[in-house]
Amino acid sequence: MNLNRIYRGFLPVYLLLLLHSSLQAQIRLAALGGVHSSSFPEKNSIPGFEAASGKYFSPRTGFELGVLAEIPLEKNNLFFQPGIIYSAKGNQYQRFYDSSLYQTDTLYNQHTLKLNYVELPLYLTWKVSLSRNQRNHFYLSAGPYFAFIYGVSQSYQNRVLLYNSSNYIYQSGTEDLLVGNGPEQYKTFDIGICTRAGFELGNVLIGAYFSRGLTNAYTAGYPAGFHNQVFGGSFGIWLNNPKPAPEPVRDSDQDGTPDPEDSCKTIPGPPRWHGCPIPDTDHDGINDEEDSCKTVPGTAQYQGCPIPDSDHDGINDEEDSCKEVPGLEQYHGCPVPDRDQDGVNDELDTCPDQPGPSENQGCPVVKAEINSRAKLLAANVMFQVNSTRLTGNSYPAVRELADSLKTNPDLDLLIEGHTDHTGRPGYNMKLSLERAEAVKKVLLSLGIADNRIVVKGFGDTRPVADNNTATGKAKNRRVVCVFQLNNR
Repeated sequence: MNLNRIYRGFLPVYLLLLLHSSLQAQIRLAALGGVHSSSFPEKNSIPGFEAASGKYFSPRTGFELGVLAEIPLEKNNLFFQPGIIYSAKGNQYQRFYDSSLYQTDTLYNQHTLKLNYVELPLYLTWKVSLSRNQRNHFYLSAGPYFAFIYGVSQSYQNRVLLYNSSNYIYQSGTEDLLVGNGPEQYKTFDIGICTRAGFELGNVLIGAYFSRGLTNAYTAGYPAGFHNQVFGGSFGIWLNNPKPAPEPVRDSDQDGTPDPEDSCKTIPGPPRWHGCPIPDTDHDGINDEEDSCKTVPGTAQYQGCPIPDSDHDGINDEEDSCKEVPGLEQYHGCPVPDRDQDGVNDELDTCPDQPGPSENQGCPVVKAEINSRAKLLAANVMFQVNSTRLTGNSYPAVRELADSLKTNPDLDLLIEGHTDHTGRPGYNMKLSLERAEAVKKVLLSLGIADNRIVVKGFGDTRPVADNNTATGKAKNRRVVCVFQLNNR
């Protein structure tokens, strides 16, 4: 692979990049040239080298030509300056021989080493303004350079005395030297440091520069080191002025939509909504882009829709223990319970633990023959006039009532006391209750539990016959006995 061809092909590409960069805002390009003193000092461990040969080496006058770009950094006084520079380097060797002291045919020997490099310096430049208009500056630059050799040659001049003659021969010419990594070859690459300092007066650059190679630039046939070194003065001119930085577009709410295009300048929002927040039509905290029910408030877990109510009972599914069956809130969305499974819910069921028809409020129905018998027995319970004392003929009927209660432990007995209209209503009400209590007292004495007997007095409020006749009054002075199923 011909590396030299690759390097030479790279140069115009790099130069075009610099030119293109100079056309961009805030980047400018300068043409630069200079004259310098170049040396190629040798360091080795040969005894007496400096006295014998080293003192005959001297700097060579060289030059540099190139372009330099300038890119401002965040701080106004710092700049990055990459460039491409053609630099003629090398040194000179010159020696006169005194034939009276040396037995030699060579009376004069002079040769000039010409090392031509293309350098890519990368400067970090600091500037200090010297005028109010910011056009005049002192600058100081430093950074590395990367160079590759573009050509190396040596020119020579000799004056030689011919053997056994007084005639002289003058010899001169130029010869190309070897480039590569082998012995007595000049290295293809060189890396070093470079620095510049000077003044920028408007578009004119005047200054001095210095560079020093850090790598060994020549492979000698013995242990030695060779480093390029130059010091010189330069002159340059900026070819363009940087375009002014565009005025920043204000974005008050920092949402990425500039104020001229932002319909909500103080509230962040995406560009597709012209800088306004995404709408939330139903104000449920879920924006319309994520809300499947934009006009009905809902929750995030249901994509902005209300919590479902599968059975349409007004209790949402998250709180409804019976999601598929309508119910009431106090029963967590379930129907009113029906513990005895009689079709009458517990709220309407007087006997929630005993099945019964709805017409009897959910309670079991006492057999008709039992209450018919109770009615007949009650008709035989008589009282003395204006008294709560039972007549003697009443006790057999009361005993049979007691036997029925003992035989049917699931039954309770309701005893109602009634009077005719003789006497005052208040007195009659009291008398009717006391007569019912009198029957209860006999039942208690016959071993019936107190909690199985309920007594009520109705006075003369519920007549069953005409109170204007003796027969009717007798019928109205009565007790009524009704068996009822208990809930125990």
